[in-house]
Amino acid sequence: MSSPRARRLTLVASVTGAVIVALDGTVLTVAQPRLQRDLHATFAQVQWTSTGYLIAVASLLVFAGRLGDRYGHRRVFAIGMLGFGAASAGIGLAGGIGWVIGLRVVQGVFGALLQPATLGMLRAAYPPDRLGRPVAVRTGAIGLAAVAGPLAGGALATQLGWRAVFFVNVVPALAMGLVALTVRGRAVSRENAGPRLDLPGAALLAVALAGLVHTLVGIPETGWTVATTLAAGCAVVAGGVFVRHERRTRDPLVPPGVLRSGAAGPALGVLVAASAALFGALFLGTYYLQGVLALDPLASGVRALPLAVMMVLGAPVAAMLTSRQGPRRTAVAGMVLVVAGVLLMSRLGRGSGAEAIGGCFLLLGAGFATVMVTATTVVVRDASVDTAGVAGGLQQTAMNIGPALGVAAATTLMSVAGRGDVTGRPPGDGPRWAADVFLPAMGPALTVLATVAAAGALLATRLPGRSAPRRPEDQPVAELPDGPPRSESASSA
Repeated sequence: MSSPRARRLTLVASVTGAVIVALDGTVLTVAQPRLQRDLHATFAQVQWTSTGYLIAVASLLVFAGRLGDRYGHRRVFAIGMLGFGAASAGIGLAGGIGWVIGLRVVQGVFGALLQPATLGMLRAAYPPDRLGRPVAVRTGAIGLAAVAGPLAGGALATQLGWRAVFFVNVVPALAMGLVALTVRGRAVSRENAGPRLDLPGAALLAVALAGLVHTLVGIPETGWTVATTLAAGCAVVAGGVFVRHERRTRDPLVPPGVLRSGAAGPALGVLVAASAALFGALFLGTYYLQGVLALDPLASGVRALPLAVMMVLGAPVAAMLTSRQGPRRTAVAGMVLVVAGVLLMSRLGRGSGAEAIGGCFLLLGAGFATVMVTATTVVVRDASVDTAGVAGGLQQTAMNIGPALGVAAATTLMSVAGRGDVTGRPPGDGPRWAADVFLPAMGPALTVLATVAAAGALLATRLPGRSAPRRPEDQPVAELPDGPPRSESASSA
């Protein structure tokens, strides 16, 4: 069996990789205004520092997971961490906005390598019936990063400048990457090399996802333009060709067993629905707090603090409930909390107090933590050890697509309900804008997002109940693998 030391090291590596990526996104948002001033960049250029990264990550996650299945998650994780740290250092030294955008894309490529590996390594080290706790620790750490990110980013950007925001990633990323490289694992043999890589399928999926993300990110910024329409068309065409290719090829990028198990597909749908509802609500909640209530960013962050706190506290509770009650009941309960949080937020007005606002965010945090732990555990646990990377890539893809979909939906719904760009800068009289434009549109938009979450609750009813008997291929591998892992039953034969 995998030793306790190997499991602890695997968990530390997984948490570190997830936290570094989460921190990078949250601290960048705070530092962008200073970056724009110092580099004399336009608003569109600054937006591409985030958009370019997101497109690179989302389009490569599944292929990166497949690389981990073939060549070893530890090795791919190490390359991803080292590259992420090096790219962070390069951004901190960049002399112009063009270099920042280009290196952010590079950073996204390495981020795509390490993210599925953080889940693939856990699947390789832990038996299926013990995956809930490490996934909960990883989820809680991400929630903690969400709390610390804006505070750390604001302090670094204020005291040391925006470059410090990127330099802070360098040492932990390089250190963990080097540690991962020094851990001894099995050499890759030709017998264990696995099926060939489906490069055409990877390219088609990358084009489809890149087009989809570009469309979803572009709608809130510019609406339906020629660029977003073309991107959507490319996504549809490439997606259709990808599905046809996968059905005909001998070694598909996504092995049929990954999605035909009956649980992974619904779990991914639950993650998309939950993250879309949450981030769409957070997008509107930010405008409500700062535009309607006229709170500054710090006060707004304090109002939303219950969400992050419940992400940290709710993750281990979700793991316990999943173990005792089964994924189906736990995920349905979590989605109901998300629905309740979004609906209560739709009732907020200019006179709502801190208790009412905090209650909305508390429900959202508790529900989302429950859903994220439960659905992620199902996706990774349901995959065999040699397809855990693809499963992790699909989970990460869902967690990238969902938020972009939610923000795009919120923006579109607000524009339709408000008959114009109601999420723009309040024109002239802020109170009149709040009473006559924003608040009347916010309620219907949030109601639609609650409906999306309710659809996720229906999907959650298709998740398994109590834990099923373990299959031989579900056994953990002996240690952190360099190549495609073997189960204990195979290695002891």
